[in-house]
Amino acid sequence: MHRIYKEEGLNPRSKRLRRSEVEAYRIERPKQVNLHQCLSMDFVADQLFNSLKFGVLTLVDNFSRQYLVTRLGKSIKGKDIVRIMGEVKQYHGITPERIQVDNGSEFINKDLEHWTYENNVTLDFSIAGKITDNPYIESFNGSFQDDFLNINWFMSLDDAEEKVDAWRYEYNHYRPHSSLNNLTPMD
Repeated sequence: MHRIYKEEGLNPRSKRLRRSEVEAYRIERPKQVNLHQCLSMDFVADQLFNSLKFGVLTLVDNFSRQYLVTRLGKSIKGKDIVRIMGEVKQYHGITPERIQVDNGSEFINKDLEHWTYENNVTLDFSIAGKITDNPYIESFNGSFQDDFLNINWFMSLDDAEEKVDAWRYEYNHYRPHSSLNNLTPMD
């Protein structure tokens, strides 16, 4: 086949790597040993009483499981994420070494890439279609969806933000986690 391609002046097709072969080239993730070493970020969607959809940006510390930031909006873009990360750095004094995210368009943009470069932060993208690649945020989002979003009714974005902030306080201060030896994230 190679000879025929060459005689016709064609380039032989290169063989695509299988998913398992691509994963072999991934750098091993460092172990979580410090607070705020690695954060995970993702979006959860819900709707108001009048069916107006909104998104919630969730930001969780992988080591302490602390739910750091809540941002709600009809549309949250890369510039908004950069502003939010700037607020986290300014008000909480947190600049992580890595941020684990999925391959959403909000996370693949020049504004966020520029911010991570300036702050020496590595964006660690999940393998497409593999939700177990970022288990911390996926587990948190499942709890957030089941324990909060599915049982609350929101009249407005302000109402939703107020209720989310109250739930975030409860989650961080009163909810024990088995992965933390039944301590809360703030203990």
